[in-house]
Amino acid sequence: MSRDGGAGDDDGEPNADSEPRSESEIAHPDADDRFVVRPGCRRCPALVESRTCISWGNGPRDASVFVVGEAPGAGDPDAPVWKGGNHTGFAYTSSHSGRRVRRLVAAVGYGGDAYYTNAVKCFPEGDDGSNREPTDAELRNCRSHLETELDAVEPAVVVATGKHATTTVLAFEGRELDGFLDSVCEPLDCPTLGVTLLPVLHPSYQEVWLSRLGLSEAEYRERIAEHLP
Repeated sequence: MSRDGGAGDDDGEPNADSEPRSESEIAHPDADDRFVVRPGCRRCPALVESRTCISWGNGPRDASVFVVGEAPGAGDPDAPVWKGGNHTGFAYTSSHSGRRVRRLVAAVGYGGDAYYTNAVKCFPEGDDGSNREPTDAELRNCRSHLETELDAVEPAVVVATGKHATTTVLAFEGRELDGFLDSVCEPLDCPTLGVTLLPVLHPSYQEVWLSRLGLSEAEYRERIAEHLP
């Protein structure tokens, strides 16, 4: 659990939980949803080498809620539909975390009013083939893409899934994160971006951290919902 609620949107299999399970509630995005900020971006040589394709943000350009993670995971090219952003070209389209976050957003009433993206748009491959943390340079190189998305969508709330996504958004404000778990479901004002930042748990570690926070699934969803527009 060293990532402390960390990075990408592609690992593991979903657990049984009380979130909506119907696939109709979490439709896979189509080509018209992809927001291609810089086609064929090659700013980060290591990411160009490791990615299969760029995982672009997707969703309504006027969404109230803007969901951001750290980076796409390796994904599963053999999955029927939800292969992950590294293979689909859409952020949050993995079989586990992608669908799970979309279910959570649907459960709190924003299934059709959310935009999904990552701070880094390409899969950062580690020595073992799984995700590594993006470097500071990679985060900086991709920050202008994230800023372009935020300017275009103009959301009311940015929901950051995990410690590293939260840290990335706070970097726009010149602020550092002081204790991730203490910030979960606690809104943070971001005047530079003109948004409220709401840190939430990364889905891969949700059960572990919810138990430590003493929250049930229902209580967790209620806390998120009360801070959405």
